[in-house]
Amino acid sequence: MTTSVLTTKLEAINTMLDAAGESPVSTLESSGLADVAECQLVLDQVIRSVLEIGWTFNKEEEWELVPDVSGFINLPVNTLSFDVEVWNNKSNSADTVQRGLKLYDKKNHTFVFTETLKGEIVLLLTWDELPQAARSYIMIKAARIYQTRALGSDSQHKFSEQQEMTAFAALRRHQVKKTDGNMFRDSWSVNSVVHGR
Repeated sequence: MTTSVLTTKLEAINTMLDAAGESPVSTLESSGLADVAECQLVLDQVIRSVLEIGWTFNKEEEWELVPDVSGFINLPVNTLSFDVEVWNNKSNSADTVQRGLKLYDKKNHTFVFTETLKGEIVLLLTWDELPQAARSYIMIKAARIYQTRALGSDSQHKFSEQQEMTAFAALRRHQVKKTDGNMFRDSWSVNSVVHGR
């Protein structure tokens, strides 16, 4: 039997339960335990808040969005944010913002677009799509939050805070390794001078 080197969601939940001095569970399927349901809720909240930042693994550049037959630009259901301005090659007459899962043109006061837009999209990923560095950080952060909510204790909290900072540093190292940084391409200000945007 092969075991994954990646932290499973079950392991994350059990780490959270352990942080609050609770017994581990053997499955997340139909456990019926309120503590497990609360852990899953906290874990999902932390996943969303961490991924909102936009990391190399959940951010895509030059994502193309085409208006539908009514002219609406609908975003994927797991969109956390979308920014058009940086990636349009020509000057855009629209001033776009995300409203729910649609783009809205603030300048022209409409949801209707006549052209395809490109932008930078930040996506909410499932646990199984996350790299290990993100899983570790999210698990530790969620465990600290859950432990504080469950016990209100400060004794383990400080220890977990240190672990959280260490895991965040590992996630930042992962980000730096995966980023193929280029001052001319990745800096908006340099890019705008070079390309006259």
